[in-house]
Parts: sequence; C-alpha cells; structure tokens
Amino acid sequence: MVHVTTKIERANASDIARLGEFTSATIHEAQGRRGALDSRIKPIDRDTSFVGSAFTVVCAPRDNLMLQVAIHYAQPGDVLIVAAGGFPEAGMFGDVLGNACKAKGIAALVTDSGVRDTQELRALGLPVFSGSVSIKGTVKETLGALNQPVVFAGESIRPGDVVKGDADGVVVVRREEVCEAAELSAARDAHEATLIEQYWAGCTTIDLCNLTEVLKAKGLTTDIEDES
Repeated sequence: MVHVTTKIERANASDIARLGEFTSATIHEAQGRRGALDSRIKPIDRDTSFVGSAFTVVCAPRDNLMLQVAIHYAQPGDVLIVAAGGFPEAGMFGDVLGNACKAKGIAALVTDSGVRDTQELRALGLPVFSGSVSIKGTVKETLGALNQPVVFAGESIRPGDVVKGDADGVVVVRREEVCEAAELSAARDAHEATLIEQYWAGCTTIDLCNLTEVLKAKGLTTDIEDES
C-alpha cells in the first residue's frame, strides 16, 4: 500500500517568477553556493530554461509507473523531480508523456535517469533535464512515493521547494528562502555588472579582486620584478 500526497505548499507565484529572472549559477552562488544538482543533470535543449515548484516522484529503476501518476496529479507550473535511482539505461520519458505534461502546463521534467525522443521533445518546447539519453524502454510495475522529501542528484529536495534550470544546470531553493535568494541574486548581478564595466574601463583582474598581496604572500613572482 502506498499513500499518494497530492496537496503541497508552494511559494507565491510572483516570488517564483522573480527568482526565475536569474541564472542557476547566480542563484547557487548567491545563496552561499548551495542547491546545485549534480552536474550530469543537463538539458536536452540548451536553449530552454524553467522555474517552478518541485513535485517529487520516486520511481523504481527502468519503471515509470509513478511518473504517469505524477503527471495526473501535478499542477500547472510544477516541475516534476523524478528520482529513479540514477539508472542511465532507460528512456523513462519521451514525446508522448512530454505532450501530456505540456497539455497540463507542467513547467519542466528533471530526472536522474534517461529520456528519449529528444528531437520531438525539443520541438515540443518542454524543458527536459536528465542524467542520460537512452532508447531503452521501461515497465509500469512498481509503486513509489509522490511529494515526499527526496535526495536527488546530491541535494535534498522537498515538495514545493523552488527549482530553476537553464543551460548550465539546475539549482534548488528552499520554499521559505525564495524571496531572500532573489534579493541576493539581484545584488550579485549588480556587483558583477559593475565589475564588467570596470574591466572595459581598463581595470585588471588582480586589481579588482584585490589579489596583489594575496599572490605575494603565496610566493608568486613575475619577470617584471626581474627587470627592476
């Protein structure tokens, strides 16, 4: 017997959208270098990105029964986080389920297993992030948890936490920290914009990063000193 949890607490839609203005790398750095999923989780289409509430799914390896159930219960704007044991040799999600997700308004699918029909999924425009691409089929046999906390791709994800994905990877932000993460991300972007302006104005990396004394203390010398 497996009891399915369908009701989860989500962050405010406007706060989720605000966080989605920033890149995954910026959010990761801004929140203290936390929340980055394993780097093998990558998009099948690098031009896609997403932000939304995590709807967690646990599937047995090479089995997509609970993914089918999750698509039925997920709400528009949710991101399906499908933990399937990191098994790479299975195409547990393809264009048919992709259309089911798109029709429901699901924001994205992220799995540590494999997907297939990648050309059709790219044309569909649904952001799909996976640990592999595999043409091997799956079964529909094993029950598993929906909307329970999971350890996924090296990070703890709770239902309703906010997930952002883009060409560089995927980051998770705790639901109650979304506003703070957005503010910190905005401050980081502003700081980096200032650095870029200063580089174009003639400043150097050593100057702007205050590395002169650091490098000297580490024993770095150059041939410039040899000439003096």
